[in-house]
Amino acid sequence: MARYMLSVFGSAERGEFGDYPSREAMLQAFADTGAFNEKLQHEGHFVFADGLEPATTSTTVDGQGGTPVLTDGPYLETKEHLGGFWVVEAADLDEALALAAEASRACRGVVEVRPFQSAASIEALLEP
Repeated sequence: MARYMLSVFGSAERGEFGDYPSREAMLQAFADTGAFNEKLQHEGHFVFADGLEPATTSTTVDGQGGTPVLTDGPYLETKEHLGGFWVVEAADLDEALALAAEASRACRGVVEVRPFQSAASIEALLEP
């Protein structure tokens, strides 16, 4: 089975209840996401998942030079930021996309699906 990252994006400007219109909507989304997580675990897809603090809490590190440069805030200046993610195992991209559709309904957010690099894909890059 291949691994995929299901990334949830949300507004950089969060309200009192994050991206949700009310406390009740937020709590229902949390409950639905918890049920989705349990489904992933029960069906053997779940590897890891978590939510992230707002992008404003991040620190960007550039260690390419002699002395690392630390900058408060996100690397990219955008209107939307990564808010959370799942790492799942799926038979193929179609199955991962179906899981992402369920994830999107549960958390009420847009979900991006990206495959992890496999050993075979890395080996192909290294071949002459």
